[in-house]
This record gives sequence, structure tokens and C-alpha cells, in this order.
Amino acid sequence: MTFAVAFTPRYVLFMQSRNRRTFLMTAIGAAALSAQPKRPRPNVVFFMTDDHGAWATSVYGCGDIRTPNIERLARGGMRFDNAFAATPVCSPSRVTYFTGKLPYAHGVQDWLIPKESYGPSATQVLKNHESFSEVLARNGYHLGLSGKWHMGGDEHAQEGFSDWYTVVGGGGGYKDPEFVKNGKTIQETGYKTDLVGDGAVNFLTAHQASRPQDPFFLYVPFYAPHTPYNYQPEQYRAPYAGSKFPCFPRVPQNPRQNTGLAKNYLNEESMRAYSALVTGLDANIGKVLKKLEDMGILNDTLIVFTADQGWNAGHHGVWGKGNGTVPRNMLEESIRVPMIWHHPGRIAAQSRCDAMISNYDFFPTILDYTGCTTAPDKDRVGKSYAPFLRGAKPQWRDRLFFEYADVRSVRTKTAKLVMRAKPWPSEMYDLEADPGESRNVIDDAKYAAVRASLTRELEGYFRKHGAPPLEEWRKSTRLTVTEYKSISD
Repeated sequence: MTFAVAFTPRYVLFMQSRNRRTFLMTAIGAAALSAQPKRPRPNVVFFMTDDHGAWATSVYGCGDIRTPNIERLARGGMRFDNAFAATPVCSPSRVTYFTGKLPYAHGVQDWLIPKESYGPSATQVLKNHESFSEVLARNGYHLGLSGKWHMGGDEHAQEGFSDWYTVVGGGGGYKDPEFVKNGKTIQETGYKTDLVGDGAVNFLTAHQASRPQDPFFLYVPFYAPHTPYNYQPEQYRAPYAGSKFPCFPRVPQNPRQNTGLAKNYLNEESMRAYSALVTGLDANIGKVLKKLEDMGILNDTLIVFTADQGWNAGHHGVWGKGNGTVPRNMLEESIRVPMIWHHPGRIAAQSRCDAMISNYDFFPTILDYTGCTTAPDKDRVGKSYAPFLRGAKPQWRDRLFFEYADVRSVRTKTAKLVMRAKPWPSEMYDLEADPGESRNVIDDAKYAAVRASLTRELEGYFRKHGAPPLEEWRKSTRLTVTEYKSISD
């Protein structure tokens, strides 16, 4: 059945008039949008801490550790509640941030020892891998580093950086350290964390004087709260006078505790030192924020705060990270990191995201966010989570993969499988029923199907991406893999 609809002449004239107005408004709007100047690339400050579990900030639940500036970043931006490092140790994790590749692909399976880190025999880790910093430099960014590099060739500016202020070797004490600034060795006086903060402020001052028309990328990787614990200024220790350190679990020591860090276990002085080191780096984040405000560019600057990997400070009976136990571990506190993105007017304030993200996602995300592109690379396994930062809710994966020398792991929202090369045992945890990972269920018949499925998935993932079998993991690295007895990173 059909219906004929009759329109009056007045109605027809009305519709024609409305359609013309709609067309004109659409055309005018499109012309206005096309006439608008392209939004310039944002400045970027990328803060990274060292050996810093997400738990060790007031933002993520430890109110006893004073981190007001990190709180400020979270209040004004987006906090990620399920951010992880793919490798729970320094150098390989940092290389993953910069390349978007897992250790089997970038070749760094453990922290760089001194001869690999600087000097004539240093390994240029990133030489054959494109870094996101190189891409930013090609797109007009002025790059500065103030802090820990520890990815080879420490004393030389590289990967697009033109301003370089660091301590070679990636470690050492906190009092009166020796820095290298643009190839010149400088014996500094003062506290290393404060010097890193000062170096960041100096870069901003120099940038404003020399290249104010260019966007900048400032990388501020703190050495804190890494060991040693033998010096922290009193101003950072004072807030912890009389503290009971409630965020540091008191449970029996794990029999797998690595002896190199065992002296810190249940040691309140180590708890005080760790807390003071965190508060000190937070104060220097505040120093950089104030400089950005004084320059009038805070709202034009994306600020990212994260850590190279996590840390156990009594959790699971362990003091340390992935190499804090024998054998190496993939405990939640070892791999979970803080991750906050702050950009006023671009990222919604007080927002949170529970998507599971890895540090191998950082490469595509920072390029996506800044509007920079590069050629694809089959070894980059990450995915941009910039849509979340823009307020979208894209479909997202529900598992992440991890690798550290002779250990590989897959984590879903509810389970974690940790596979080790012989002779070390493997593990599996039901994260839904046992979020504290207190019961290894790998031999529990009730979980046999889950184990088989995750095993196939884990092995298939690494095989698909060209990694050697787990038992042949040494084929994937040209660097020294440290012995368990020597934990100095």
C-alpha cells in the first residue's frame, strides 16, 4: 500500500528556505574551520622515576608518602590505573619506552653494566632502532635531557637530543655527583635529585632564550627512588619523623629474596629513605611546573609522569623489582607503574582510565598525540592509547605480554601466567580470586584449561613476532645478563 502526501505551497517554500540556510551555514562553518590556523604541536615534559611502584604515591593510595605535585598532575589530567612496564628492570624497560619493542627485538634483556653503558666499549643500544625522540626531532622539536639515560653511550647526546645533562653509568650516590653536560664533565655540589630538577629548569630557560618558536621535548628521568639509601636532605626526610610507614607491608620474608637487597627488608630506615627519595623527586616536579607557569606556557605543555618499572618494598615478602628474587619475577608490584597525562584544555581534568596499557604503547601514543608520524616497523608491538586521552572509548585489548631474560609472561584482567626457562619453575595466578598473588595455581587441575590456553597464547605471541623459543632466549641479546647475586641496578 502506498500513501500520497500533499504539501501546501507555503510548506514547500519553508522547506526550500530552510535547506538553503542549512547549506549556507554548513558552507560557512566549513570555511571557518579550514581558515583556522593549525594547532601547534604541544611542548612535552616527560618525567620518569626509577624503581618506583605505582603504590608509592598518594595518588595511587599511599597517603603516607607525600607527593603533592604528582597529585596536582592527576587532578588536572588523566590517571591510568592499569599501566605496566613490559620488563621489570631499568635499561630494557627504558629501551622499550623509546622504541615500542620488547627485549627480544631491541636486544637488551637486562640492565647495562658500566662497560656497556659508557666509555670506549659502550654499546649504542638504539643505533639500529628508531626512537620516538628521533621522530620528534625530525618534526621540529628541540630535545633536552636532564637525568638518567642508561641506554648506552651515556656521556653523548643522541637520539635527537641537543641538550644533555646526565650521570654516566646510570647510578651512583646522591651527594655531590659528577655530571656530564654536553660532553663536559662537571663535579657538582648538592643533591642529585635537586640537580636533575635544576638541569630541567636550565633547559627551559635556554630554550626560551634561543628557540622559543620551536616546540620542546624535555625528558626528566630521575634517579630516585633507586638505591643507595645513604643520603637524602633533611627537608625530604622530615615529613617521615615518627611515621609508622603503613604502606610498607610487614610479612615474612620471601625465601626467594635476592640477598643483594635483603638488608633493606623490614628495615624502617630503608622505608624512610625510600619515602624521602620519592618526596624529593616530587618537589622537583613542582620546581619544573613553577618554571612552566612563570614562562606562561604550562597550558601549552603536555606533561607525562611515569616510572621505568615498579618496586616491592615488603610486598610479597620482597624488597626489589624483577631481579629482587631468585628466580626473576613478574609480580604485580614489579611491573605496575604510575602513568599520568596532564594537558590543560586537551585532556579532561580528574579523569581516569582502566585500560591495560604497557610501556611498549608509549612510542605510538606520544607520536599520535603530538601529530608526528613515521614508517611502520614490524617489531613495534604497541598501540596508541591517545584516543582515551581525547575522551573517546575505543575497543581495547584485554591482555599484555612481558619479557625479562629467561622469563616471559602474559597477563589478562583475571589471570597471569609466568613461564621460565629451565631449571626455574613457572607460575600462574588467579588475579580475580587472589589479587595478592599468594597462591600459585599452575598445577591445580581446576585451572588446567586456563593454563593450556594461556600457554598457547604466550608461546604463539612470541613465535608470531619472531622471538626465539624461551629456552633459547640468550639468542635475543648481545649484552651481559647480570648474575642474581649482584643486584646494583
